[in-house]
Order: sequence, then structure tokens, then C-alpha cells
Amino acid sequence: MAITTTSAAFWKGFRDGAPFMLVSGPFGLLFGVLASEAGLDVLTAFSFSMAVFAGSAQFTALQLMQEQAPTTIVLISALAVNLRVAMYSASLTPYLGEAPLWKRAFAAYFTVDQSYALSIVQFETGEPLSLNQRLAYFFGTNGLVAPMWMLATVVGAFLGNQVPASWGLDFVLPLAFLAMIGPMLRTPAHVVACFTAIAVSLPASMLPYNLGLIVAGLAGMIAGAQAELHLPPADTPLNTEERKA
Repeated sequence: MAITTTSAAFWKGFRDGAPFMLVSGPFGLLFGVLASEAGLDVLTAFSFSMAVFAGSAQFTALQLMQEQAPTTIVLISALAVNLRVAMYSASLTPYLGEAPLWKRAFAAYFTVDQSYALSIVQFETGEPLSLNQRLAYFFGTNGLVAPMWMLATVVGAFLGNQVPASWGLDFVLPLAFLAMIGPMLRTPAHVVACFTAIAVSLPASMLPYNLGLIVAGLAGMIAGAQAELHLPPADTPLNTEERKA
């Protein structure tokens, strides 16, 4: 169905983002439970999610705080985990960059893995949309994800350690990232960056205070940048012919 109005764009984003409730719900519930176990009250846990709204960074910061890591390490690690959002923003700029500052500020707050993954696919491969329609679609993708994340955080903090470990909520996070990363490996540079980071993260996991995450991320970005310079793009005539063969 063609998107002809801003309202239609929003509701398409809303529908496309709805399945991610199955991720943000358990993920937020798990964060609330762990925050409660770490000694945070319900209001503090809710405020944490409202202020940061970045699940992986929140988990990283919470874990390091429990390990009594220095504040500088906590901040650097949380920022490193969320460094990918800066790349998301750069990727979305051609599509949303002409919006007024206040709208871009809201878009920056709501730029998470799900909203980026859905939006960039829609903007790059879907039908042409106006700026207002692109904004509406982007915000629509968070129409259920964001409220579910906040609500689940509160519920998890209320429940505390009453949630049985057998539920396996902590397994939701890697599944969510695997589901989002797969479709994004569109070029050789993406693949090189991904597998370099994986290879480095294994031995680097022995570093204290989760510093291995920072090292692996930097290694992946460096490898991906070098691959971009030296490998032919995926859509070059050479690769096209190879695929036909």
C-alpha cells in the first residue's frame, strides 16, 4: 500500500516496529530486575531508562557499577557501547537532516537499533517519502517499543528477584542483535568489521572493566574502514558478474 500521507507513514512505522515489543518487553523487564538486585529503587530504575534509553549501554553501566569500577570507566564503556548510534545518526542525516533542530533532537533521543534498522531500510529501498513522512515513519517505529521498554523496566524493578532464572530473559539481548545485524551485513567492509570485532572480543574479554568491548569495537571499525578502501564495493560490475556466474 502506497504511503500518501504523514499519518499513513507513522502507522506503517508503528506496524513495522510492533514485533520488536517481543524484544523490548523482556529486555526492559530484565533490566528492571537487575537494577532492583543492584539496589536501585523503582523510581531510580525508571529514571535511568528514561534518561538514557539505550539498553546495551544501561546494562554495561549497571554491571560496571556493581563491580565498583571507576566512574570514568563506566562513562567511557557506556559511550563506547553506544558509539554505533553516532554512525546510525550519520547514516540517517541525508534523510532527516533538514528537519528543524527540535525534531532532530527528538529523533536523536529515539535513535535505537530497532528504529534505525527499520527506517534505513524503508528510506533506502522503499518508495520516496517527503521529509515529514520520513520523520513520521521514524517516530512510528518507536510507537510501541519505547513505551514497552519503560513499562517493562518498572515492572521488572517491582518484581525484583522474583523472576525465575529459568525464564532465560538474558538470552533475548543476543538474539535481538543477531536479528538486526544479519540484514546489515550488505558489503564486504561490513562483514570484515563484524568478524574482526568478534575475533578480537574473544581474547579481549579477559581485560578488566569490560574494556575488551572497547578494544573489539575499535578493531572492527579500523578493519572495516581499511576494507572499504581496499575492497571493491558489493555492487561493482565485477561482483555483479560474479553473482551472475
